Amino acid sequence: MEWINKLEESLAYIEEHLTENIDYKKLGRIANCSEYHYQRVFSYMVGVPLSEYIRRRRISLAGVELQQGGKVIDVAVKYGYESPNSFTRAFKNIHGITPSQAQKEGVALKSYPRIKFQISIKGDVEMEYRVETKSAFRIIGAAIPMSKEIETNFKEIPAFWTKTAEDGTLAKLFPLMNHEIEGVMGISAGFTKEEEKPTYYIAVTSDDPVPEGFSEYQIDGYTWAIFSGSGPMPHSIQELEKRIVTDWLPSSGYEYANGPDIELYLEPDPMKAVFEVWVPVVKSEG
Repeated sequence: MEWINKLEESLAYIEEHLTENIDYKKLGRIANCSEYHYQRVFSYMVGVPLSEYIRRRRISLAGVELQQGGKVIDVAVKYGYESPNSFTRAFKNIHGITPSQAQKEGVALKSYPRIKFQISIKGDVEMEYRVETKSAFRIIGAAIPMSKEIETNFKEIPAFWTKTAEDGTLAKLFPLMNHEIEGVMGISAGFTKEEEKPTYYIAVTSDDPVPEGFSEYQIDGYTWAIFSGSGPMPHSIQELEKRIVTDWLPSSGYEYANGPDIELYLEPDPMKAVFEVWVPVVKSEG
């Protein structure tokens, strides 16, 4: 419950700053996780990206103020729109009418109320997992920068996997593997330290020199909650990650640690993949 309470605190922060710039890093700190983890948790639990939820809340409140006599330009500026045109486009996309039409009495508008996080006890599908503490290890692989918008990563990362398989990069990784952790890894990293940039790696654990065109990264020691899964990609692993966030994590006694996320592919065939999802965790304080 402590983790759910922290998520509720983050929602209060959003509500208090809807007319200001909302700091995603601040949201992560409130929830005791990284900016990246927070956005992913939010997207899985709510069903819409964080940026879309904030946009809907702002436009919903803007509609109320317009019906109460607010001027279009004043309301647009209040909710962060630099021009009436951009405000009109966003407003019409949500309400189906222009801001000036919304000022008329009797016009119907859409309301998007504040959400509330809560635990939903299902228990209808079992989840196989184990908790292990592992020391630091080094990876070598191909890398691409990650977007701050989680929905962009959901599109670009599967395309990156396709590219590495088709251009021969993936095949070059297998001979480099020389660590107890066997398999190809997809790693989301670089969002826990200010000096690093969020990066996604397709990599293997290795102590070899770094070949030209590849990158290296050091994974610190963490306690990991490790979940097993199988099925066609990317749907199967995304569905498992969603269930970890929505079904397991809230009542597990753990919360996110500020570390990378790891997908370990034991059988990389995209139509019948066998994989593990590694989530860095710490015991909840509450």
